Amino acid sequence: MLAVSLANAVDFSVVDNTGDSAGGRRFREEIGDVNYATKLLRAATAFTWRLFQQANKSSDRRSTPKISMVMENGNRVAYSSQDKIHFNAGYLAGVAGDVRREFTGVWNGAGQALSGLIEGIADYERMKAGYAASHWVGPGQGNRWDQGYYATMRFLDYCNDLRNGFVAKLNMKMRNGYSDGFFVDLLGKDVNQLWREYKAKMVNELIK
Repeated sequence: MLAVSLANAVDFSVVDNTGDSAGGRRFREEIGDVNYATKLLRAATAFTWRLFQQANKSSDRRSTPKISMVMENGNRVAYSSQDKIHFNAGYLAGVAGDVRREFTGVWNGAGQALSGLIEGIADYERMKAGYAASHWVGPGQGNRWDQGYYATMRFLDYCNDLRNGFVAKLNMKMRNGYSDGFFVDLLGKDVNQLWREYKAKMVNELIK
C-alpha cells in the first residue's frame, strides 16, 4: 500500500499521438484508452520501487515529479528521454499474441551505466514482473556480460542468487555514476571473473 501511495504522489500522463495508424488502433482496442495506460504506468512505477528496494525511502529514488508516456508512430520499439517514455505503436501492430503483456513489460532501468547493463536491468525487471518474452533463451547464452537484454539479464539473475538483493543494490550504486568495481564491492569478485564462473556453471549444468 505504501508503494502505491508514493506512486500516487507522482504526476503520470499518457499521450496518444498515433492517429489512425494500425498500431494506434491496436493500442486503443487491446490495451485501452490513455486512462487505463496511465494506471499501468503508475503500477509499473510502484513495482519498480519495490523491486529496487526504494519503496519506503524517497531519498533513494531519483527525484521525478512527473512521468509521461507518449504513444507515437516511430521507428524504435521504445526509448526514454529524461522522464518521458516514447513507445512506438507501430511495433505493437506487429506483435503476435497478447499485446498487453508486451506493452506492460517495457520499462527503462535508472542510473548512468553501460547501455547493455541498463538493458539487462530492464529485462530483469520484466522477468520478475512475469513479463518474460517468449523468445528469451535460457541461462548461459551471450558472449559478454554487458551484451544487453536477455544475456545480461540472465547474468544479473545469477549474481542475485549469489547475494539476494544484488540487483537492487547495484542499481542504487548507479545513482551518481558507474564502475565495474561495483561488482567487487557487492560480490567480492571482478565482473569478468563472475562472468566466467557463470558460464562455467551453466555448461556444467547442461552436462549433468
